[in-house]
Amino acid sequence: MRAALPVILAALLASPSPAAEKRAPFTVAETGQGFTDLQEAVSSIRMGTGTILIAPGVYRQCAVQQGGRITFKAVRPGTAIFEKEACEDKAALVLRGQGSTVDGLVFRGYSVSDGNGAGIRTEMGDLTVTNAMFLDSQEGILGGEPTRQRIVIDRSTFSGLGQCDEAVNCSHAIYLSNRGSVTVTHSRFEAGTGGHYVKLRVPNATITDNSFDDSAGRKTNYMIDLSEGGTGTIARNVFVQGRNKENASALIVIAAEAKTFPATGLVIADNDARLAPGASGSPAFVADFTRQRLAIGANRLGRNIRPFELR
Repeated sequence: MRAALPVILAALLASPSPAAEKRAPFTVAETGQGFTDLQEAVSSIRMGTGTILIAPGVYRQCAVQQGGRITFKAVRPGTAIFEKEACEDKAALVLRGQGSTVDGLVFRGYSVSDGNGAGIRTEMGDLTVTNAMFLDSQEGILGGEPTRQRIVIDRSTFSGLGQCDEAVNCSHAIYLSNRGSVTVTHSRFEAGTGGHYVKLRVPNATITDNSFDDSAGRKTNYMIDLSEGGTGTIARNVFVQGRNKENASALIVIAAEAKTFPATGLVIADNDARLAPGASGSPAFVADFTRQRLAIGANRLGRNIRPFELR
């Protein structure tokens, strides 16, 4: 019987009772304390480590994490929906703790004055995002810090994101900058409304096993923009380039703005790229500004897509 106690306790921490869920939408798993206000739940963890379990519902709330390591977890993935309310005129979640995890949440309808309204704004600490959805906003995930931050995004959806008409600078589905790494896996990008789908300023990027469906995109640019170079792997992704582009010249672009990070050895292989019906032109699959030795392997390219272009 004693051996089973840790398992039972873990189950109780992972899932609040139906009564607790009904009483308070935000429950700190480690203490069982419930809150009606997300910011109060976040602040209660202070500099510690905690998991905030979020009951099903639609919330016009936001929160700023000032410290600690916090997991924001939907009790049932896809049923905890945050919309419109942005803290600090930035995002639903503004993260500057030691680390953050976002699991199973939905973010939709974010628009702020500077054109960067996002579901998540990461400003400090490592970040892991899983099973999340970012919908119909100026930006999905934005931010970074000038350190070796580690960001991982997995099994998430980005739809109806980006803009180049509402502010001086464009916004994108994902726009991240740090001196560490960004990993994006098993995720879907679709129906962009401006800017790039993935824009990174990092020394190491892993972008694998994703789908980029631009067939319903409007005024979009590149699928992947490694703005300042970088190494890593872009592999096993599926790309469909749409016909309503602001910039249809290339799908993947390396170091268009600066050569901050070496790109020698960057692997781009085993991807599949096609033009959507009605899409015209002859874009480059990879456009390279570095003139360094990239490791471009075999990629399956549809009609009118050129494999490579030096710029």
